[in-house]
Amino acid sequence: MRENPGRAAGLETALIRNFSIIAHIDHGKSTLADRLLEMTGTVDPRKMSEQVMDSMELERERGITIKAKAVRMRHRAPDGRDYVLNLIDTPGHVDFSYEVSRALAACEGALLVVDATQGVEAQTLANAELAQGLGLKLIPVVNKIDLPAADPDGTEEQILEVLKIFEDPVRVSAKEGRGIEEVLESIVRRIPPPSGSILRPPAALVFDSVYDPYRGVILYVRVVDGVFEKGRKVRFFSKGRVLTIEEAGYLRPKQSPAKALSAGDVGYLVCGIKDIHQVRVGDTLMEVGQELARPLPGYKEAKCVVFAGVFPVNPADYGTLKGALEKLNLEDSSFTYQVETSQALGFGFRLGFLGLLHMDIVKERLEREFGQNLIVTSPNVVFRVRTKKDRDWAVLDNPAKFPHYGDIEAIEEPYVNVVIVLPVQYQESVINLLKERRGEHRSVEYVSGERMIIRFEVPLSEIVLDFYDRLKSVSKGYASFDYHASGHRESKLVKIEILIHGEPVDALGQIVHRDKAYSMGRALCEKLKELIPRQMFEVAIQAVVHGRAIARETLPAARKDVLAKCYGGDITRKRKLLQKQKEGKKRSKLLGSVEVPQEAFLAVLRINK
Repeated sequence: MRENPGRAAGLETALIRNFSIIAHIDHGKSTLADRLLEMTGTVDPRKMSEQVMDSMELERERGITIKAKAVRMRHRAPDGRDYVLNLIDTPGHVDFSYEVSRALAACEGALLVVDATQGVEAQTLANAELAQGLGLKLIPVVNKIDLPAADPDGTEEQILEVLKIFEDPVRVSAKEGRGIEEVLESIVRRIPPPSGSILRPPAALVFDSVYDPYRGVILYVRVVDGVFEKGRKVRFFSKGRVLTIEEAGYLRPKQSPAKALSAGDVGYLVCGIKDIHQVRVGDTLMEVGQELARPLPGYKEAKCVVFAGVFPVNPADYGTLKGALEKLNLEDSSFTYQVETSQALGFGFRLGFLGLLHMDIVKERLEREFGQNLIVTSPNVVFRVRTKKDRDWAVLDNPAKFPHYGDIEAIEEPYVNVVIVLPVQYQESVINLLKERRGEHRSVEYVSGERMIIRFEVPLSEIVLDFYDRLKSVSKGYASFDYHASGHRESKLVKIEILIHGEPVDALGQIVHRDKAYSMGRALCEKLKELIPRQMFEVAIQAVVHGRAIARETLPAARKDVLAKCYGGDITRKRKLLQKQKEGKKRSKLLGSVEVPQEAFLAVLRINK
């Protein structure tokens, strides 16, 4: 059914509510969204399934939201009026916090979901602070009250003490559908309507975009002022490119065409854009002839913080890997890629990710959806280096680009502010873990006698690999953490170069702190000795820092018994055979090369820095 959104004869802005759902991962955000869709009749009950808005296979498998979604719902309130509720769903994992900021920028309010069995977690705190900073109206929702371990009273106390939210919480069980009517009433009653007007010059915020192979880039927009109709010419504020609106419509949750989008609406626009990289998420869309003097308040673009090399196992598959990356990047423009060449692995690509989970998801999608067989090198963060020759700071996102140690004047690494929420009894073990990772204490705050919030400043390179697993291990799974960038700081960093049989293997190079170089180099050499198959000659595996070997392991030669067929006879015959074997091994050692197996590159990921 097509809907005529003309504001003169249609919906008033006062009847629109734009809101988001924010929560820590696994606190029931997607389940609550399902119940809202069900209660408002947005999705046909026959087509209803779990995680309706999580359409990606990986999202359903892992039970997490990876990509922000939007949906338009209608709700008949007790006052007899029909309200339009525009929900923009958000991911819960820290790697996708950029998605949360994009969703919140298009809303006036948010439901803050807190698990009654877990209480306030680190990302609950981070997302609440982000929403409060944007001036959104927060409605606390205490979920999972049906579970035996639920403590709704204690959870409400934490919301008041930790988050400083003085709104009355709504208690729900999203799984059983209890309290959903109260949530809908709270959205209508507490969240303010959009403040825009159809009489002002048209302005819309682009909060997301997706690629359709037939229609090109589809823009997801929140219209702030004016009307955007089919056939009108529009322009991006930052890019300046002029486009014609080919189709406008709403998301219910599938695309539903309409005549136009008006002030306060959330929907989509099709403008015939063929390259998703021409769209800047966060940009302002305006009508040609009614250009704005300044853009709408947007948000920061996503910045890649983790980089890794991706190579095909079979070098002949380089072309298919390139095609797969191009197609996947059209769907997920948040990762970057550029061509990279490795002496050990051949041609491949250097990919930039938002975090380790994002890296894992991109790798899995390449393998599942495009059938790629990949080698992924050890991930590293972005450093900044200044040399004696060039006094400007240069970006260093690949250990292979590390300058000669004699040319370095200063090197900086990124730091992050880490917030950890945990039970008090695990305080000592968690603080010791943070100190192991070169963390610097900032503050400690106790919550309701049993829980506490720890804030540390930690180098990003120390948390991108196995920090989350170690944190869960030392806290028996009860600690949660969130982090955000705090800038770069000068540090004593060195490059560990791995030499196998005298030849450097660039893909195994690591940039680490000087104090950890020896232990890291020793661990790498020992691991490689286990994984590299024995050759017909002796192989030296060395870790080198500043031109000096700091660790070495020797892989013995695979020896063939050349005396097996000598049954007696003169000893000189045996000596001749042994001497001939010795000379052959010496010649092999000079001319031979060692092939490093794929497992060796994957093993680097499991070595603790």
